[in-house]
Amino acid sequence: MPVHMVKCASDLDISVPPHFQLISVSSLSLTSDCVHKSVKGKVVHKGPVVSCRQTDHLIKAVIQDKDTQSSDPSQHTSINVIIFGTLAKDFSQAVNQGDIVLLSGFTISKSPTEQTDRLHPCLLEMSSTDACVYVYSSNVFVSSGPAVASSESRYTYLPLNELKPNRIVNVYGVVTFFKHPFPTKGTDYCSTLKITDQSNAKVCCTIFSEKLEDHPKIFRIGDIVRLHRVKTQMFNGSITLLTTLGWSVITFDGMIDSPIEPRTSSKTFHFGEADKCAVEALRQWAASQLLANEPTVPLSSVQPRMFFDLTCQLLAKASMDTRCVLLKVWDGTACAHPLLNVTVAPDALEGDASSSQERENMIANILVYDNHVEGASKLKPGVFLRLYNLHAVTQRAPEQSADCASLLSFHLHSGTSYGKGLCVLPSESPELQPLKRRLESYAAVAHEDEVNDATLLDVWCTPPEALGEAVNKDFYTVRTCGHGLQQVSLAHVKKSTAPVVCHVRAKVKSYQPQNLYQCLKLFCPQCTKLVEVPNDEVIARVFEDALRVSQPCSEHWAVTSTVDCISMHMSGEMVLSNTHMQLLFLQGVTLDEMCMISTAHSNMVPVRSDDGRMRLLDFSAPFLFSKDKRYYGCKQCSRSTFVEPEVSEVETWDEYNVAKALGVQLMQYALLMKFELEDETGTLEAFIWEDAERFFHVTAADASACQDSQDKVQITMDRLHPPGSSMAERPWLDLCLSAYTVEENGKTQVCYQITNTEARGNLYTPQ
Repeated sequence: MPVHMVKCASDLDISVPPHFQLISVSSLSLTSDCVHKSVKGKVVHKGPVVSCRQTDHLIKAVIQDKDTQSSDPSQHTSINVIIFGTLAKDFSQAVNQGDIVLLSGFTISKSPTEQTDRLHPCLLEMSSTDACVYVYSSNVFVSSGPAVASSESRYTYLPLNELKPNRIVNVYGVVTFFKHPFPTKGTDYCSTLKITDQSNAKVCCTIFSEKLEDHPKIFRIGDIVRLHRVKTQMFNGSITLLTTLGWSVITFDGMIDSPIEPRTSSKTFHFGEADKCAVEALRQWAASQLLANEPTVPLSSVQPRMFFDLTCQLLAKASMDTRCVLLKVWDGTACAHPLLNVTVAPDALEGDASSSQERENMIANILVYDNHVEGASKLKPGVFLRLYNLHAVTQRAPEQSADCASLLSFHLHSGTSYGKGLCVLPSESPELQPLKRRLESYAAVAHEDEVNDATLLDVWCTPPEALGEAVNKDFYTVRTCGHGLQQVSLAHVKKSTAPVVCHVRAKVKSYQPQNLYQCLKLFCPQCTKLVEVPNDEVIARVFEDALRVSQPCSEHWAVTSTVDCISMHMSGEMVLSNTHMQLLFLQGVTLDEMCMISTAHSNMVPVRSDDGRMRLLDFSAPFLFSKDKRYYGCKQCSRSTFVEPEVSEVETWDEYNVAKALGVQLMQYALLMKFELEDETGTLEAFIWEDAERFFHVTAADASACQDSQDKVQITMDRLHPPGSSMAERPWLDLCLSAYTVEENGKTQVCYQITNTEARGNLYTPQ
């Protein structure tokens, strides 16, 4: 085995023959002699094993100098290593990120990724039979400085004043300045931030990524950021941090006592107790240093010509031209100065921001320019925004005379200087609570003024965040079971021993799938298999495959209820009549043609020919088309091969009789969703399946083909979980929960299902 494990770090140096010379990564070049040389370093990145034709397997890793240090900042101490063949698989199994390795038997070539990963301009290739890797497994790489190391992980976090140039490091810091992502001249977006920590060192970070969602989600000065695998380098005499291969970032709210919830787009990341302690320590220190940002300015405090940050809710938007977007927003306060009302054509305005004359100064018109237009164009009315470095500009409306007072408008100018930009705030953000209280307070006043200003009330009821639970007061659920059970908490349910039935009162915190068409499944009542409904692309390929392999068939049938057979010519023009009582077999058609024919005829069965006999298509496609509905067979339980219908005593051809005649196990449509429920005691995940049709008042079969049924499910979910809403605004639901156990991979798991419950009341949000 070309990968050798050693018990201690000192054994690495004596593992290779004594005539081998240890050289540093920084001293490598294209002209370096590799014979009888070895390189030692820490594995800071390990990729997956990749299959390729030339060498069977390869793996890419990055190692960083451990024992050697360079005083020249221009030198590179981290280098890519490409390992080939059997050695690649052995390396993947034996070596972990953070281990110390010593490499021998390598060759040196030019790195093609130098400009993107900013590592050493060379790379090491290990493909010869002499290539060897010696490994010392080290859980934590401890630096010479007082680094923060977690016993739970392999990560070490260096204080910012301990950073040395040309190293790959992990750091924590408090944000003192930031710029939102902006497009570079290439394909990446770039964002910058400055951070500090208890060492009082201040470091600038530059983030490059093609995806906007990968950039740090920073909402204000004082937020906390954790950066993994970033490179240190010298710039203008100061240490800076730059993203490199395998970097990652998560951010946290910097407010004391707010939930420590990571903001990240990564699906997997490590975050343990030691990390929570690090975040809490930085919060306490930042508060003592008064690093937290000043609160944003409400509209009521805005003065002409000032620059300020604004937290608000978007009511409407409109595109003015390719370089400008209009945003109409409010924050529940009225500006002390008259505001300019930018008018646009009604059909150009997305959302509704009209109001009475008395409340006109509560709607701010914000003109967003140039590089901010892309982000502003994607916003949806109802979301909460934070706008940075907004400029209050005085100007006159076109119809105003010169002696009239100037009106106030707001401009988000182009560029990113002084942190100019905008971002969407999560609805659950603690920073939104003051704003939400103001909006709710205004909504209450609007209700009191209903008699005098009914039109205004209707308009301002539009943003879902402004009304709280008032939107859902006429929507509720009822338990339809006969259980005389006392209502219990979710925490009590989780402690109960399954099987058990409980009554609870909870809200929907989240649900899956988010794309509701994915909640429609196919269920086999015989083998209990549950599968996804194939999409049209998959079905079309089945029809295309049948067209390629089919030969002219001597048996083209239209079977009636009296078992009469008539000949059908499939290659030319087709005339079908009196087919409402017939079972029709069609060969040589595409999916589009089948859909077109089935809109006017019931019970159409697509077939292909095999040795002159008819055979059903692969069960990835429907075996039966009936008007706008499609029916599927179970691949495992169906016994049909060649089409030999058993049609004796069949009076009508419905889907059940067709399946029976063809030897097909009919699959049933089912609705399946998973709710994350929450009450004062905790959360619990529960499925809704067996009683989903009763809950939504639709059948799964209708939902597969009927737009009205699909809309009913969507509207119900919008009432249970209004888009962009907070937990306080969602309705309380009375539910019957059933706890049961399932066996999976030899393990017993407790699951929960919503049963005997129906959605009631007005499903449509009042306007």
